[in-house]
Amino acid sequence: MRLKNLLITVFIIFLVITSCQSDDDGGSVVPPRDRTEQQITDQDSLMGYLETHYYNSSLFEDGSNYSVSDIVITELPKDANGNYLDLPNPEENTLLISDIETHTTEFQETDYEYYILRINQGGGVQPNFTDRIKIKYSGNLLDEEVFDSNVNADTPFDLTQVIRGWTTVLPSFSTAESGPIINPDGTLSYDNYGFGIMFLPSGLAYFNVPQTGIPAYSNLIFKFELYNSDVLDHDQDGIPSYREDLNLNMSVFDDDTDEDGRPNFSDQDDDGDGVFTIFEDIDEDGDPTNDDTNNNGIPNYLDPESTESNQDNS
Repeated sequence: MRLKNLLITVFIIFLVITSCQSDDDGGSVVPPRDRTEQQITDQDSLMGYLETHYYNSSLFEDGSNYSVSDIVITELPKDANGNYLDLPNPEENTLLISDIETHTTEFQETDYEYYILRINQGGGVQPNFTDRIKIKYSGNLLDEEVFDSNVNADTPFDLTQVIRGWTTVLPSFSTAESGPIINPDGTLSYDNYGFGIMFLPSGLAYFNVPQTGIPAYSNLIFKFELYNSDVLDHDQDGIPSYREDLNLNMSVFDDDTDEDGRPNFSDQDDDGDGVFTIFEDIDEDGDPTNDDTNNNGIPNYLDPESTESNQDNS
């Protein structure tokens, strides 16, 4: 009897612990809604936010380097009946709806509308959607609750491992014109970097999968400073990962020439012919994509019938 009671107690403790762990991970996944219908709902919410919130636009007119912490977004004041009043100090502030750019993209067979406040384009290069970037950011919900941020500008992010909104927006900005400069306190400084805000519908974020601090179907706002980018070749096959997007849909996860379950960008033998892609660079110019020895219009690295190797004469 004591053993039975002990087992019951242990089981209850186990349930409590696993329940707490689930809460820490953001909660249970809810069934997915229709993406098109959810996008309509998200668009209404985002437009309502943009029409009723303003930012301190005059601060950024001198072109100096500013930080995400300098951007202040404020809701319009309301009267006693809850009706929105006019914009205060219009010479210093601007409604978000007046300055944002509206863009569309297709993802998961759904047309999405998202919005960008482009405060500074940046003076460097524009990243590819598969690059590694260094960025400072702060993310919040429409109720202004901050769910994530970083203060270390030297933290790298692989754009193949982030939400679709980041993959879509950040390549439209440029990296810093110069930097980093190591400051006396050990922090890093950059000059003329991409700087702005993205306003994302849930379908370009986490959709129905809750995260810590982010409920399911949350629209997200990210303020960011884009500092640096490095072109990645994830499988070291001599082809930059962004060039392995064969169907040009801004995703490298659905390009699998040999259908072996490994996308080309992470597959060292893209056509499955037994010759590593990097060895199908027959002219050894560092680019396997321009070698077509049988002149059939298919590069060797994607043609299982072409098994020539630059190692044959070694």
